[in-house]
Amino acid sequence: MSSQSPLEEPVRVLLVEDDEPLRRLLAEQLEQRGYAVQSVADGRAAIAAVGDDPFDIMILDRMLPFVDGVDVLRWLREQEVMTPVILLTALGRLPERIEGLEAGADDYLVKPFEIDELHARIRALLRRRQASTADSATISAGDVTVSLSRHRVTRAGQPVEMHKTEIKLLAELVREAGTVLTRPLLLERVWGYDFVPTTNIVDAYIRRLRQRLELPGLPDPIVTVRGVGYMFRA
Repeated sequence: MSSQSPLEEPVRVLLVEDDEPLRRLLAEQLEQRGYAVQSVADGRAAIAAVGDDPFDIMILDRMLPFVDGVDVLRWLREQEVMTPVILLTALGRLPERIEGLEAGADDYLVKPFEIDELHARIRALLRRRQASTADSATISAGDVTVSLSRHRVTRAGQPVEMHKTEIKLLAELVREAGTVLTRPLLLERVWGYDFVPTTNIVDAYIRRLRQRLELPGLPDPIVTVRGVGYMFRA
């Protein structure tokens, strides 16, 4: 049993995993930590479960029968279901991770992993959601403007489509324009981590930000400071 006290109001988790022994183990371990867990074994069942009742967070395996985890994510976001999603994947290569993030995942975890890290990531996502709800600022630097309340980004007056985590990361960079932000600091502010995860999630998101902000004739607004972190051009 975990030494932590149970959550006052259990967080409702939808666990989607086709590996039955792993699904049972994760459900049991999460319930020991105070979560209310509903588990299903395939993508179709996940879509049906979300339609029946909202969840606080979803833990979604990437490789699923009937409907792939990435396709489940795309469906969720098309339906404007913004439940935070942690994508579980055995594919550790950057292109696969980016595909999941682009589809709408808020975080990802490469198998095998420790339950304590999954627990920490869930709590970090929930803290992030609470913080983003309270933050309604509009901030600008150079030709980039970020509206957190409206989830909108513009560059040189042109709208730029972004997912909510990308917007949160960009907002941190824009707010501190001209200052180098380290990876651990970005992990804490954007993802709520107070530890360094085993994945290079910051670098993956920075790559996506650069691609989304790219416009003909305009310079890359994000500067890489090798061995330290990233800086938005003031």
